[in-house]
Amino acid sequence: MKLIKKILISGSIEAKTGLHIGGSDVGLSIGGADSPVIRDPLTNIPYIPGSSIKGKMRSLLEKVTPGIEYNKKVGNARIHQCQVEKEEDVCLLCRLFGLPAEEKKANTPQRLIIRDAMMNPEWVDKLLKSKNTDMPYTEVKTEVVIDRVTSAAMPRQIERIPAGAVFGLEMILNIYDGDNEAELRNLVEEGRRLVNDDYLGGSGTRGYGKVEVTFDKQSYKTEAVYKGDNQALPLEG
Repeated sequence: MKLIKKILISGSIEAKTGLHIGGSDVGLSIGGADSPVIRDPLTNIPYIPGSSIKGKMRSLLEKVTPGIEYNKKVGNARIHQCQVEKEEDVCLLCRLFGLPAEEKKANTPQRLIIRDAMMNPEWVDKLLKSKNTDMPYTEVKTEVVIDRVTSAAMPRQIERIPAGAVFGLEMILNIYDGDNEAELRNLVEEGRRLVNDDYLGGSGTRGYGKVEVTFDKQSYKTEAVYKGDNQALPLEG
């Protein structure tokens, strides 16, 4: 398969409500949150993993795409996975997001790359200087779970990135020989709109994780760009 072009998509993710994407609780100090967010181990700054964005987009697109079969069991859940003999039989979703490594019948490279979304520098500075955050760059929300039988209260503390925080977004869409570029681009755009009307991270049904994903700039590079000094070209449409 010949790589025809790379479409470069840049944008932003703004947290409209508190955002919780869980991280490791190893080394939690006394008085810390019961459920911490994921942070860069060197800077301690929270970020949004590309896997979280990609997984959410794929899950939502599977739910609205006609004819999708949840034909593979993983633990107690079922997921969609194309079971095909050759490349041309792979569905558009699996072309975009890829097939698992153990699927050897069709050599299908995934088209979409989503980078980790790092917090914008101005928001890093703003949250670091804020006197109202409970932990560096984050807030701690106390929730109380009530046992329906005994009425016992079980408090817990959830760490969240405060509403308003903005993260940089970078995606790369690889277009191979024989791909329908318009269909792939439209699918990525549909995924963006679906995420905006859903949520990222945990506890979305309780108000967490409402985001606004925006694509600000799209350009592309061909083989000639990588072989010479040519610049990426703006993408129209």
